[in-house]
Amino acid sequence: METKLSILVVEDETAIRTGLCDVLAFHGYAPSGVDSGEEGLRRALEERWALVLLDVMLPGLSGFDVCRALRAERPAQPILLLTARGAEEDVLQGFRAGADDYVTKPFSVSEVVARIEALLRRAGALANADGRPFDFGAWRVDPAARRARRNHEEVPLSLREIGLMALLARERGRIVSRRRLLVEVWGMRHVDGIQTRTVDVHMAKLRKKIGADERAPVETVRGEGYRLIE
Repeated sequence: METKLSILVVEDETAIRTGLCDVLAFHGYAPSGVDSGEEGLRRALEERWALVLLDVMLPGLSGFDVCRALRAERPAQPILLLTARGAEEDVLQGFRAGADDYVTKPFSVSEVVARIEALLRRAGALANADGRPFDFGAWRVDPAARRARRNHEEVPLSLREIGLMALLARERGRIVSRRRLLVEVWGMRHVDGIQTRTVDVHMAKLRKKIGADERAPVETVRGEGYRLIE
C-alpha cells in the first residue's frame, strides 16, 4: 500500500484549517491540523512531515517565529507560508525566516495545491539520483542532505538556496538574469514587469552563509543578474 505524504496545517481559523485539511485529503495527502503556533512547532519537531503549511497570523507564537525555530532544527523541512499580509516586506520577512514559498490570502484551492505540489517535487528531486553533489566555488553542495561543505566547515541550505546555486553552477561564467531565476527557481510564470527584491534578498542571505569572497565568487552584474565566475 502506498504511504500518503503527511502535511501539518497550522492555522487558527477553524473554517480555513478544516477546509485545507479536507482539500489535502481529497488530493491524496494525510493532513493534520492544529490551531496555534506553540502546538504547531511542537508537532512539527516531534513528528516527520513532508511539508508544513503555516499561517503567519497565529495566537502566541507567530508563523514567522515558528518558521525560524523549525528551520533552525529541521533545515530540510519544506515550509509553505499562508498569509493575509501580502506586502513585499512581509513576504521578504517570511523568506528571511526560512520559508520556501508563500501563498497570500484570499487564495484559491488550486493555487495552494499547486504550490504544495511544486515544493514537494523540488524536495523529492533533491532526494533522488538527479540531486547529485556539485561544486560551487570552494564548496561541495549536497542537495539530498541540503548541506554545503568546505574543508571541515558545513552550512545548511534551503531549497531555494540550492536552486540558486545549482542554476548558477550550471551556467558558470554566464550571466543569469533575475527573471530567469524567478522562473526556474521560484516557479513563477508571469514575471514581466514584476518589481521585487526577492532574488536579491535570497542571494544576500546565501552570501552571508557561504561568504562573498573568492571562495564563492558570485558576481553581481548591475541591471542584469548574477554570475558564478571561475
